[in-house]
Amino acid sequence: MAAIAAAAAAFTTLRISKPTVFPRRRFCTLVTSSLSSEFNITFAPPKPKSIAQLPITPATDLDPPESSSSEFGEQLLIPWIVRDENGNLTFQTTPPERYLRAMAEAKTQRKKKKVSAGNAKKGEQAMPSTVPPKYSKAARRFYNERFREPPQRLAKVLAAAGVASRRSSEELIFQGKVTVNGSVCTTPQTKVDPGQDVIYVNGRRLAKKLPPKVYLALNKPKGYICSTGEKETKSVVSLFDDYMMSWNKRYAGLPKPRLFTVGRLDVATTGLIIVTNDGEFAQKISHPSSNLSKEYIATIDGEVNKKHLLAISEGTVIEGTHCTPDVVEQLPQQPDSKRPRLRIAVHEGRNHEVRELVKNAGLQIHALKRVRIGGFRLPSDLTLGKHMELSAANLRALGWKS
Repeated sequence: MAAIAAAAAAFTTLRISKPTVFPRRRFCTLVTSSLSSEFNITFAPPKPKSIAQLPITPATDLDPPESSSSEFGEQLLIPWIVRDENGNLTFQTTPPERYLRAMAEAKTQRKKKKVSAGNAKKGEQAMPSTVPPKYSKAARRFYNERFREPPQRLAKVLAAAGVASRRSSEELIFQGKVTVNGSVCTTPQTKVDPGQDVIYVNGRRLAKKLPPKVYLALNKPKGYICSTGEKETKSVVSLFDDYMMSWNKRYAGLPKPRLFTVGRLDVATTGLIIVTNDGEFAQKISHPSSNLSKEYIATIDGEVNKKHLLAISEGTVIEGTHCTPDVVEQLPQQPDSKRPRLRIAVHEGRNHEVRELVKNAGLQIHALKRVRIGGFRLPSDLTLGKHMELSAANLRALGWKS
């Protein structure tokens, strides 16, 4: 033991030129110098294995101070390497002053317990869940409170449910054939909610769910009228019989919509027409205030010259209003037909406007076809009598932003 103590005393002084991570040792005394980054560190006699692991340099002339276990006891000292005001590295046996001040001023808070919406007590705020429930009562309640449509007028609800048109629904209400929550209602403006109120029409319960909005584009053939009357045998709506028969396969559990046309084309006119069950959409598109341009291709019987084109472009008076077309242009002659064709674009939307313009110029129309409404053009591959569902981009082209 005496030999080991003598060897340890000869190698207890270390010279350090850069910051070094020191292993923990007991009974250590630090002698620091504020003018240099060199330190004299003395240790109590450690174990022999630990001495072999230390990077040791020859001892200096400074004698290490005496230390004993009675002075330090069993305390473990951890050196702090800090930088002084001059930028030099120094050792301290206590933490830096700024560290102690930051620890003293730090505010500690207790972690809040996550409270679910179902177990939230009074005064506790429920934490939103990352994945909302899909079919739970809480999810349905959340949807009903924030996203359910507000109550609507009774006549509008009946028309949206497919009972009848808006005017026919008002007549049913005036006749006392509609009951709301067990009471006869004779006011079409009564606000109702189909999901909450019990509505009967002619003794039949109205479905709680309204049909979804449907937007279709049809290539109308000749001989069909734009009317939803039941007495009409060749109505445009009758072209959607197959579509309505397959409704339950595509939209199981939802009531069938009542389709009607947006605007009208006369019985002899073919081409693009929009069919929907959205009354607000139909009013927006068909009203003259929308200023939607509508393009027609008119096939003319006889010859067409510049005088005819000028007469059409000057316009004519229709229903007390002078209407002028936006574009009048003669198209190249087709190889399979000798009749001239005119491209006419209007925005007024008056009844028989294109036919009146051509008639006023002294010409006779052989065939008339509408090919464009707004920014939506009739697809070339959509044959007569066929329809297609309108996408969101198609609706925006028609000027519908909802």
